[in-house]
Amino acid sequence: MTASPHRALLTLLWLSAAAGMPDPSQRDLLIRQEASRQTGGGVALTPAERRLDAELRRLKEREMAADPFPPAVHFFKARSLIRDSPIFKLLQDMPKGGALHIHSSSLVSAEWLVKNVTYRPHCYICFTWDNSVRFVFSQQSPYPRWDCFYWQLLSTLRAKVGDADAFDASLMQHLTLVTDDPDGDYPDQDAVWDKFERAFISSAGLVSHAPVLRDYLLQGLHELHRDNVMYLELRSGLSRTYELDGTIHDKIWTLRTFQDVTRKFVAEHPDFLGARLIVAVHRAWSTSEVKAAVEEAAALRRDFPDVVAGFDLVGREDSGRPLWYFRDALALPAKLGLDLPYFFHAGETDKEGTEADQNILDALLFNTSRIGHGYALAHHPLAREISRRGEVAVEVLKLVSDLRNHPAAVLMSEGHPMVISSDDPSMFGTSGLSYDFYQAFVGIGGLNANVGTLKELALNSLRYSSLPETLKDTGRAMWQRKWDAFISAHS
Repeated sequence: MTASPHRALLTLLWLSAAAGMPDPSQRDLLIRQEASRQTGGGVALTPAERRLDAELRRLKEREMAADPFPPAVHFFKARSLIRDSPIFKLLQDMPKGGALHIHSSSLVSAEWLVKNVTYRPHCYICFTWDNSVRFVFSQQSPYPRWDCFYWQLLSTLRAKVGDADAFDASLMQHLTLVTDDPDGDYPDQDAVWDKFERAFISSAGLVSHAPVLRDYLLQGLHELHRDNVMYLELRSGLSRTYELDGTIHDKIWTLRTFQDVTRKFVAEHPDFLGARLIVAVHRAWSTSEVKAAVEEAAALRRDFPDVVAGFDLVGREDSGRPLWYFRDALALPAKLGLDLPYFFHAGETDKEGTEADQNILDALLFNTSRIGHGYALAHHPLAREISRRGEVAVEVLKLVSDLRNHPAAVLMSEGHPMVISSDDPSMFGTSGLSYDFYQAFVGIGGLNANVGTLKELALNSLRYSSLPETLKDTGRAMWQRKWDAFISAHS
């Protein structure tokens, strides 16, 4: 039996160590072998790509020597530093492929919601007992309800306040996590998730208004396209939408609206590949509710195969029900022969050994197509191996306090299948994927990440998308033309 190159290299290293001084050529070989295993390590670069790579390394060395180093501090403190970075400016021009993990409730910037939507006629606002806000569009003053006793026409209130800019800034604070004091305002994950939930509820009254939803989806596609993103997979609960006269639209209407907006956008922007939906329900639901949702999602995928990509469970894993709790519901598609791919959030926890931690294994058992977040994967070597061999990509998300310690650094060093996405961009005061690519390229990848890394990550977003192979081929060819033009402009 012939020894593997890896085993042969280990044997040479052992013999070298036993002999005393290691052979410099073997050291160089070891470094090259390790570099070849990382994300992008096997990508052969053209002369032009190597020139850009040399420039990026020079810029990255300078940035890593700076104090503060942007990926080492909280994102809210680093945003302005990142915006001034020449690396970030270059990444804005880079064709990024697809955004495969964004939630519909945070697709569009809060600034657009406030400056555009809240200035529309018939928009009412209510301030709740828990220092949150609610919005609704209505032809007359809405009736009081348990969380809103006093509704005010927003245009009237804004006129009374006088300083519209300051008032709008206060509204934006209700719709995002952005703060000047993240450590003080968010001392723990409970505080973060509490603000998350309240911000989502606040925006729901705006986004679920039928005329707004059309414009909202269109604006979301524009924001992605401006950032050189060419494809979207959007997680959505398909909430019911309402008209000014009180008419309520069902999920079919929402799907058709999404389909119509996407088709029109692609027709006007032929360099945009399209968009699909992953139906998402909350893990706080009961087993019977999730069972019904799985059956409904399978029916929607059957009726809208070009729109509905699959199914997911969302919500905080540490306090929510684990995947295994819903095993009977999640087993239905396989049992009934239904076509419903899964795209599970899993492993968004640092609590080893808990039920939330086991979601990684259960996601793989239920044949998930991708893993959202996957922080815990670094502590599950078998799951990591299964994921890698099965090409189950990890969706690298979330802007943690110090990107150098992100668990994805381990996955990137191993060349694990992964894609970069933004999860909840509006919550962090961002749009597109440039910030996320910056954090992955500079913070998580460090000096080891190069142009090959960027190239592979962008292509992975098409490779691991839910698109059929024919559209993946179309997308790769479209992306390659954009990439070649990008390299030509920057090398």
